[in-house]
This record gives sequence, structure tokens and C-alpha cells, in this order.
Amino acid sequence: MAEQAAGKTAEILPLTTRLALERTRGAYERTLMAWVRTGTSLITFGFAVYKFFQLETAGTVSKTAPLVKTSLIGPREFGLVLIGIGLLTLLIGTFEHGRDLRALHRDYPGMPPSGTRLIAILIGLLGLLAFVGVVYRF
Repeated sequence: MAEQAAGKTAEILPLTTRLALERTRGAYERTLMAWVRTGTSLITFGFAVYKFFQLETAGTVSKTAPLVKTSLIGPREFGLVLIGIGLLTLLIGTFEHGRDLRALHRDYPGMPPSGTRLIAILIGLLGLLAFVGVVYRF
């Protein structure tokens, strides 16, 4: 069914318009991948900060003694903030991408679905696991 709609759209539209649509759709996909890259970097850095200081303090402080916080925000909180910002980045990018593709599809039906959105969702799930891991101190 989608192939028939895409075929009808391709027959009706001139070549320059079809190529412009493909470039626009490609730009939307690349923009979402940039959001995913940024979100992944923030999630990774936040989790790395948390794990680094967890391993660093494990050698100097016994496991039964509570960690003494000398500042308002520690490595765990900083990691949680970075992971949270990374997840928010993925969420915003995915919603903007969906909005842009819906607008494009409304004007020109027959556009194929986005595979990049699946990648954003998978990275978001991975980030959510990292967030839960830091909250529950895994």
C-alpha cells in the first residue's frame, strides 16, 4: 500500500521536486542523528563520571562506611544530571523529527518511515538503564 502511494507520488511530482523531498527528508534524518550523537555523548559521559568516582572511592573507603560529601553536588548527582540531560536531548530530538516528518508526509504522502527514530529509541532505552543504574547504585 505504501509502495503504491509512493509510486503515485513519484509519478505526479516532477523530478526536481522529488529530489528536493529526498534531500529534505535526508536532512531531517541527519538532524535526528546529531541529536542522538549529542544525547549519547551526555549519557556516556555522565555514566563514566559516576563509575570513575565510584571505583576511585572504592579503593580508599570501606564499603560499609558512608561516603562523606564535602560539596553540594557529588559525582553521582553530576552523573545523574548529565544522563538526564542526555535523555531529554533524545526526547526533544525525536519529537522534533516526528513533527517534521508528519508535516512533510501531510504535504507529500508516500514518504517511507524513519529508521533513525528506532536508533533514537534504542539509545534512549540504554540511557534509561544507565539512569536507573546510577539511581540504585549498580
